[in-house]
Amino acid sequence: MNPSSTQNLLSHAWFGLIGLMLVLYVVTDGFDLGVGVLTLFRRRANDRDLMIQSIGHVWDANETWLVVLGGALFGAFPSAYAMILSDLYVPVMMLIASLIMRGAAIEFRHAAHTSKAAWDRVFGIGSLLAAVAQGIILGRIITGFIPGSASFGLIAVTAIGVVSGYCLLGATWLIKKTTGRIASAARGYSVITLFTTVIAAIAVSLGTLKVSPIGITRWQDHGVLHVLIALAILAALASVYVLYSVFMRGEHGPFAGSTILFVVSFAGLAISLFPYLVPGQLTVASAASDSSTLTFMLFGIGMLFPVMIGYNLYQYYLFRGKVVPVKH
Repeated sequence: MNPSSTQNLLSHAWFGLIGLMLVLYVVTDGFDLGVGVLTLFRRRANDRDLMIQSIGHVWDANETWLVVLGGALFGAFPSAYAMILSDLYVPVMMLIASLIMRGAAIEFRHAAHTSKAAWDRVFGIGSLLAAVAQGIILGRIITGFIPGSASFGLIAVTAIGVVSGYCLLGATWLIKKTTGRIASAARGYSVITLFTTVIAAIAVSLGTLKVSPIGITRWQDHGVLHVLIALAILAALASVYVLYSVFMRGEHGPFAGSTILFVVSFAGLAISLFPYLVPGQLTVASAASDSSTLTFMLFGIGMLFPVMIGYNLYQYYLFRGKVVPVKH
């Protein structure tokens, strides 16, 4: 195999690996961010206690995927890392600050007595800001950092869509993990956020077609549109399954359907982006590190991935089942 073929193979492999890390982060941390946002709608302290308890054993491990994702992007595609972080300095700092807010709030609320409700609000607001920041980052990347009112509108829709999608994951997680009043409320939240998420996804798709370099170039490539239509059908079926599971009083089905919806959506995003990391500006080939670096990192991630996935699966297995309110 000649050096250029090896380089292309390695860079494409790393594009797929980073996409996989992104999906794992969005699904795992997405539901606990969604639960955090939904706490803002609950007035009773007992309700918020149970909601936070449902993610208490897994939220910090979920965020490790974001750390690994940042390190992988820096090592595999340093040019993209430099461009994305320099252009997205404000939302990235907003994301980091909001994650710090969440971490501090979820720890300090256990020690608080008179100010516990205030820490709950900090946790909820931090979760909301983190979701908004990620939506802004996604929107900016989709638009290829093109300025203008049309791009701003698309970014606003992606921010709303990410918040709504995370709330959908959070609500269906609560259906799976809680009982009684919270589970009943979560079913209502699931239906509302499913509709808002689908509407936002349709609006982003239409906006991408008009504004983004993705829609202008990539979607016109041979065979791409057919694959995206197939994925859109799968997303529609997943949405119907979520509704069916909610109304049939299913406990695991709504979260499984929501997860499938997110995975299919990100598959569509990855196909739309390829071969670009930043649409219209930076391709996978031009941004990739040299072959030796990519190979060395591949061995490293090959050892790290099984440990992280195994740990994640073990913790979900260990803390499976419904949460029981802690008696104080």
